[in-house]
Amino acid sequence: MNNRYLRLGVNIDHVATIRNARGGEHPDPVRAAHAAASAGADGITAHLREDRRHMTDDDILRLTREIDLPLNLEMAATDEMLEIALHHMPHAACIVPEKREETTTEGGLEVAGAHKRLAPFVRQLSGAGIKVSLFIEPDIEQVDGAVALGAQIVELHTGAYCEASHDTRGSQFDRIAIAAAHAEAVGIECHAGHGLTFDTVAPVAAIPTIEELNIGHFLIGEAIFGGLESSIKRMRSLMDKARSAADGQRSA
Repeated sequence: MNNRYLRLGVNIDHVATIRNARGGEHPDPVRAAHAAASAGADGITAHLREDRRHMTDDDILRLTREIDLPLNLEMAATDEMLEIALHHMPHAACIVPEKREETTTEGGLEVAGAHKRLAPFVRQLSGAGIKVSLFIEPDIEQVDGAVALGAQIVELHTGAYCEASHDTRGSQFDRIAIAAAHAEAVGIECHAGHGLTFDTVAPVAAIPTIEELNIGHFLIGEAIFGGLESSIKRMRSLMDKARSAADGQRSA
């Protein structure tokens, strides 16, 4: 368990959001993906939404052709998105809840009570050789539901932890740590993400049973002030320091 490398997936959706606000080709999310790779990202995450509010079909095509890093395609459990995923064959597909009216993903996928609806998507994606991740609340029941579906990965929603007040953040963090430990105990890979910042990432990065963090909106926002590569490098450094310090404490 000690010295386990923590991967960083960079979500580039909101580069496309800025581009789409005015139309045209700039800023280019694929260029952002290249910059993320140069800065030390281990993977690229992109969410192709039903309404195409940020990433477009052409963006996904270009990412699969031009980027050497693993692509994690976030997608709703719809027939259209399944067809797109099977066509482009990303490294991984993360199934997320999606509502047309939401500003951003508002919570985790209800897995435990939706086995019948989700099973065909997990089965077909896995059968094609695509790793299937389910974006869930940090809850043992949801982790067990993902295992029952045959998913290879769970990604724990860290939004409630990041948004919590000082008085409640500890309890929200405990939910993440407990769910991550349970994921390892039942044999499913554990990732985490949503809302993580320079100020909130270290405790989550220190959890030894989390293998990857996916971070996007905050990094794109910080890029306005200091550049994308700089913001990613700082996040990478904070993650590494937190994981190294935690490993040192466990070894002592």
